[in-house]
Amino acid sequence: MKFTTDARLESAKVAPVTLNNTSTHTSAEDVFTNYVSYLDVETDSPRIGHYDLSNETIQPLSFLSGTTISNLYQVIEAQVSDVNRAGSQIVKSGEMFPASSVKILPPLTGRDVLCVGKNYAEHAVEFNSSGFDSSDKVDQPSHPVIFTKRYTSIIAHQEEILLHPGFTKTADYEGEIGVIIGKAGFRIDEKDALNHVWGYTIINDVTARERQRDHKQFYIGKSPDTFCPMVRVFTGPIAVPASKLEKVLRVKTHVNGEPRQDATVKDLIFSIPFLIKTMSAGQTLMPGDLLATGTPAGVGFGQNPPVYLQPGDEINVSVSGLGTLTNRVAALSAPNRTLERYQTNSSSFLLANTPKSPHLRGLTTINGKPTYYKVSGKADGPPIVFVHGLGATSEYFTPLISTVNLNQKYRMHFYDIEGHGLSPTHPLSRLSIRSLAADLNGIFEHANISANATIVADSMGGYIALQFVLSHPGKISRLVLLAPPPSPLPEALGKRLHERADIARRHGMSAVVDSAASSAEPDSPTMLEPLALAARRISLLGQDPEGYAKACMAFGRATKKLGSGDEVKPGVGSTAKDVKVLTIGESRQGRPEFDLKSVYGDALGNGEWTRTLDVGGHWSVFQDLDGVVKVLGEFLHE
Repeated sequence: MKFTTDARLESAKVAPVTLNNTSTHTSAEDVFTNYVSYLDVETDSPRIGHYDLSNETIQPLSFLSGTTISNLYQVIEAQVSDVNRAGSQIVKSGEMFPASSVKILPPLTGRDVLCVGKNYAEHAVEFNSSGFDSSDKVDQPSHPVIFTKRYTSIIAHQEEILLHPGFTKTADYEGEIGVIIGKAGFRIDEKDALNHVWGYTIINDVTARERQRDHKQFYIGKSPDTFCPMVRVFTGPIAVPASKLEKVLRVKTHVNGEPRQDATVKDLIFSIPFLIKTMSAGQTLMPGDLLATGTPAGVGFGQNPPVYLQPGDEINVSVSGLGTLTNRVAALSAPNRTLERYQTNSSSFLLANTPKSPHLRGLTTINGKPTYYKVSGKADGPPIVFVHGLGATSEYFTPLISTVNLNQKYRMHFYDIEGHGLSPTHPLSRLSIRSLAADLNGIFEHANISANATIVADSMGGYIALQFVLSHPGKISRLVLLAPPPSPLPEALGKRLHERADIARRHGMSAVVDSAASSAEPDSPTMLEPLALAARRISLLGQDPEGYAKACMAFGRATKKLGSGDEVKPGVGSTAKDVKVLTIGESRQGRPEFDLKSVYGDALGNGEWTRTLDVGGHWSVFQDLDGVVKVLGEFLHE
């Protein structure tokens, strides 16, 4: 489909790119102007496409970089920030498909709509004589009548309008042309106003007339849920240049096929440039702001006798070049889904560490939280669960697994602790050794592991594993602790971990790596071999700062013996019997806190404790892989 372009676009040449296994060529002819927001069936997330009005199909779009477009605000910002290339930053991405095969979404949500009342002369007269006008009650206002519609009233093309019985008996339609602001501005000059317009859309400004009258202002009567249907298609400034606005745009409304409204923008009392000037006189207009310009004569109360919306009515609002907005009126018993919609999609909290797993795909729900979890090895083999340490991921164990060749005998379970690797974390989630041990138990429950398991845990993961064993005795028979930290944790080390959390939040993970270079901590680069140092840096730089900071704080608070105080609570009457324990790490003379057997031996029952392989640092798998493999292999195959 071809669209009119200006001289800048005629000369634009963009090299072919390949996106989503589809060869995509962008040329001057590929200027996308009809934007639609829809729910992608594969990712279950909003996406922007080009709507072909001639054959009712959608062409998925992405930016030239290959990044998919998820909302219209991104389109506006990209085009406004790159005015010399206009739409050339946006390209085809994938195959076209029927519009009927996806759910159409409102293209702009989250902001109240700026509206104008009594802006067509004939409508101003009919409104003034209707008995519903609570404004200045004149046939032609001296200043624009400005009000807003609540953003929760916005619905999409073909969604149903609720009548809200008990709230109103006079629900009425108002077909309108919407203007989308593209460039921010304050006190915009009328002559320059159209340069701030990105494009146009269709709005049905549904209104509860008696509420509009009784409250002496328009907001209450204009803002009920579902009272702002918005067209599926947005047309940018290329298809409808601002200079042609008065000649091109005509709005028509039909109810059940009967024509009710018909006017062009030349019938406006206050022009679009004047409205933009007025609204920006004391406030800044922002890209994506939506301005409804007013409705023509022919609304329901203007009929003789007045006719208000009834269940089953179909309202079609058309604007030349923009298509048709269609909505039906719902049955009186229809439920209101607005609260459900916004509770699901509009939380003020965003999970940290989610970009690595878009839309949480590939994650498993553990303890009600999205968690990266994978399983491999022999389906009916004895289970081994791996728990990584601070700043690492489940991939830390990859060299160990491939070298020991455990796949043929064991069923292996891996996961990333909350906020690490691919596992996100919620802003309200406070991590502790106890909460992380509860997540480990969630892994056991998800995998239906109830007894005779082996846990292999590294560094801070050893704390998590020990607390799990104390809280859930009987589930494991062997415990391998790689480079276990001292327990209880020395106060000085706990303080340094809190300082490291602050560094991560303030300056990011590169600063964490740099700050550790001068530390005297066990994983200081001065104590690591080159391979271990590289692995440590790669792993840390790949972490989410907030997730890492939370884990640092959880680790730093573990200054009491596990199973005591408020930090962790063992299971009632718990004593884990006959757990065989292997510790791999450096021995420290005169440091009893490193002797975990003396601290936890009684709690873990009568099992055998073995300490071997004196390896410094918390990255023992990379410090001495051959040594760890030999000792672990012997321990597991006993």
